[in-house]
Amino acid sequence: MAENQKLIGFIGTYTKGDSEGIYSFTLDAAAEKLGDVKPAAQLDNPTYVTVSKDNQYLYSVMKEGEKGGAAAFAINGKNGRGHLECLNKQLSEGASPCHISVDNDNQCVVTANYHKGTVEAYMTSDDGSLNPVSSVIEHHGSGPNKDRQEKPHVHFAGFTPDEKYIAVVDLGTDQLITYSLNNGALKEVSRLSVKPGSGPRHLAFHPNGKYAYLMTELSNEVIALAYHSAEGSFTELQTISAIPEDFNENSQGSAIHISSDGRFVYAANRGHDSIALFSVDQDSGNLAFVEHTSTEGHWPRDFALDPTENFLVASNQHSGSIVLFKRDKETGKLKFIQSDAAVPDPVCVKFLHV
Repeated sequence: MAENQKLIGFIGTYTKGDSEGIYSFTLDAAAEKLGDVKPAAQLDNPTYVTVSKDNQYLYSVMKEGEKGGAAAFAINGKNGRGHLECLNKQLSEGASPCHISVDNDNQCVVTANYHKGTVEAYMTSDDGSLNPVSSVIEHHGSGPNKDRQEKPHVHFAGFTPDEKYIAVVDLGTDQLITYSLNNGALKEVSRLSVKPGSGPRHLAFHPNGKYAYLMTELSNEVIALAYHSAEGSFTELQTISAIPEDFNENSQGSAIHISSDGRFVYAANRGHDSIALFSVDQDSGNLAFVEHTSTEGHWPRDFALDPTENFLVASNQHSGSIVLFKRDKETGKLKFIQSDAAVPDPVCVKFLHV
């Protein structure tokens, strides 16, 4: 990819304020600048989005009145790069999901519903649209944190690297549960309980498929895991804090991502308002803390490495901004560049693939 190419990204948002829905933006790699922020699709609470591997489709969580579900969009170049054309919506009674993933072949979409404590699977049609939900699994249980773990709160549902299984993270029950998917039906195959009260939130797999990294929201830690692909199970390797030991104010872990070379893990902290950088021991999978970088705003809900991985873009939900950092590929370290790209209540950041 030419370094002067403008990369296209999408932002999922909360629409409780000024937001109109999903926004698109560009990253000019040559100028090292974010720009061209504009609405791409009007939708209520499209807080999390995902882009198909072939860049043909975008899938989003959403709400509509008293219903919640998922929406499918064609990424339509005819009406300008970054334009979204709604294909269809699939809705059910109750709260909307908080996370959404699509497999590499664009055949299945899975969602995680925080409020309902459920994971849902949708099969897709040839045109990228969503068929009605094919399977719903409701979690049960609770955790020791009476305010946040009074019931299951499913926060993440994503495919394992070999796509044999779906890994589901439940903040409310402190569990990581693996499911198989056969003919559209979800079936549990493995379950890992992590530290009570830690509140696991999001998961990132190492590109070698042997390790995974679990971000906890309530304890603001990263749990390094060994992934056993044959049986779809996990075992714990290490737990490391994502915030300084002497930081005593409110902070909640949010997003976690790993570089494509598997050398660096990044984890965002809401409250400490930082991104923690860890180096990865390739032999053991364990992490070593490197440094914290301020997100130059408040409440970093998510972030993404751009396709070149020369940059990182973070979303500060409470500041209404997306922020650009230059990334050193050798050290993993981030250098702040720009913070004046305004997006109301930004949550999720996703780039088109290259």
